[in-house]
Amino acid sequence: MWIEYAIASFFASAAFGIIYQAPRNTLVKSGLVGMVGWMIYAFLVWKEVDSVPATLIASFVIALVSQTLARRFKTPMIIFSVPGIIPLVPGSLAYDAMRNFVQNDYSSAISIAAKAFMISGAIAFGLVFSEVLNQIIKKVRQTKAQLR
Repeated sequence: MWIEYAIASFFASAAFGIIYQAPRNTLVKSGLVGMVGWMIYAFLVWKEVDSVPATLIASFVIALVSQTLARRFKTPMIIFSVPGIIPLVPGSLAYDAMRNFVQNDYSSAISIAAKAFMISGAIAFGLVFSEVLNQIIKKVRQTKAQLR
């Protein structure tokens, strides 16, 4: 089961990198970022962590890995982070919410839509929190360098 998750998330992320027209030499790295993020998410859900905090943690790690790769390979962070978050996007939940709205099952639709919205927010918050943390660390390093 875990190997299938890893392979599927790798190819989903790498394929989205192709659609996103990422440079060819970054496709494998983008796939690995997505695989790492999805495996963290799947492990946390397997350990019975709710999907919203699991998504938050996974997107935070995706952003950290993306920042590291961006610095290492001198490319924009977005090249790695956008394909990397694709496995976490709650597309099936959004589809189920719309299907329930169309079928006039509003209580289920609102519940599912709220969950999809919270997961989407967790993705955004994880990416932003990682960037803020990165900026704080950069400022501290600059301040320490100026004091020397």
